Amino acid sequence: MSTQRLRDEDYRDYSSTDASPEESPSEGLNNFSSSGSYMRFGESNSTTWFQTLIHLLKSNIGTGLLGLPLAVKNAGILMGPLSLLVIGLVAVHCMSILVKCAHRFCYRLNKPFVDYGDTVMYGLEASPVSWLRNHAHWGRHIVDFFLIVTQLGFCCIYFVFLADNFKQVIEMANGTTSNCHNNETVILTPTMDSRLYMLTFLPFMVLLVFVRNLRALSIFSLLANITMAVSLVMIYQFTVQNIPDPSHLPLVASWKTYPLFFGTAIFAFEGIGMVLPLENKMKDPKKFSLILYVGMTIVTALYISLGILGYLQFGANIQGSITLNLPNCWLYQSVKLLYSVGIFFTYALQFYVPAEIIIPFFVARGPEHCELVIDLSVRTVLVCLTCILAILIPRLDLVISLVGSVSSSALALIIPPLLEITTYYSEGMSPITIVKDALISILDSVSRSGTICNLFLPQ
Repeated sequence: MSTQRLRDEDYRDYSSTDASPEESPSEGLNNFSSSGSYMRFGESNSTTWFQTLIHLLKSNIGTGLLGLPLAVKNAGILMGPLSLLVIGLVAVHCMSILVKCAHRFCYRLNKPFVDYGDTVMYGLEASPVSWLRNHAHWGRHIVDFFLIVTQLGFCCIYFVFLADNFKQVIEMANGTTSNCHNNETVILTPTMDSRLYMLTFLPFMVLLVFVRNLRALSIFSLLANITMAVSLVMIYQFTVQNIPDPSHLPLVASWKTYPLFFGTAIFAFEGIGMVLPLENKMKDPKKFSLILYVGMTIVTALYISLGILGYLQFGANIQGSITLNLPNCWLYQSVKLLYSVGIFFTYALQFYVPAEIIIPFFVARGPEHCELVIDLSVRTVLVCLTCILAILIPRLDLVISLVGSVSSSALALIIPPLLEITTYYSEGMSPITIVKDALISILDSVSRSGTICNLFLPQ
């Protein structure tokens, strides 16, 4: 198939719904109201409000959730939850800004849908600065770049997560008991280095990403949802039992570790890339704002509660993933394996977006009869790249903070406020709104820079 067909049938089917070819522009215009709302096309494939809510929850719950107890440790038992709440509120506000700007350009341009990259490009075209208007196409390139870095960063983290958890389960196998009430210290059976575990998973990951059809991947997504849900219930069940005296835990941690908290927290609030695709697929998109607020309220409550309970339960001994602190009994060892199975199958889903951005570039430059070979070759190289990067930075907490600070923060907190300014400035904006948007972007940029510097400076 041609590159354009690949993009239209696979990638665009994932993120957008095109207008019916039989509909004329004038008929399409009638679907818009003066308020900027509009009708969706292709309703036979539309999702209900409940399905949209489930997808929204799934896109925000992953390995980042399990790292939040360590994030709370890096901020303090008081500062951590308060900071999570503030970041959650700002993240949801930025999501709503993105949706509002996308609606605005759909109304202006008579389009049924625009994705994140389109919205940024059109926002730059509407800017009063001529240089930004002339280079508006770079807006799409920048968003694509950050999406690639973010999604492949998730894939790197999955390698580290799988290696750490499987290594611990195997090393504790001889000392694993049926007693889950006491987390007894056992003598670990030495096994191979965690980097070798990553290499062991590599061929299986390559075979997994050879599944190129998104509908086929939905089977893996369902399996991942089930295993991760069961694991989370068991993790909560353990963390609420016999919580130690928290009086020795600092209310506010050292400011030297706070940047690590920020990177982990931003990584957890990384679902902004799925906001517009989910809103577009709804039968009744007018309900999306309510679903967004309800869903993100649930997510934020989950983040804060697990962050607090995990830190209270394990204190200074909390590790990069709370699963690594669970008792060495068979029940909780199985929890680690279950969550790991869910993460393994989620790898292909996270890999899908960067693959659909990168692969057409290479396919278009190769002979037509080699499209399949080029496709599979690029997939193999990308998986090997994520494995190599994971090997170079094997600490889970550092990888999460790095990905969160480099790309997730740009997509979630920096770009949307600036987009609002470029979109509405020519129509007249309140000075308070401009100051608010500027503060969000500036403060996030400063925090982002602090996190990156903290990661690379000697500890």
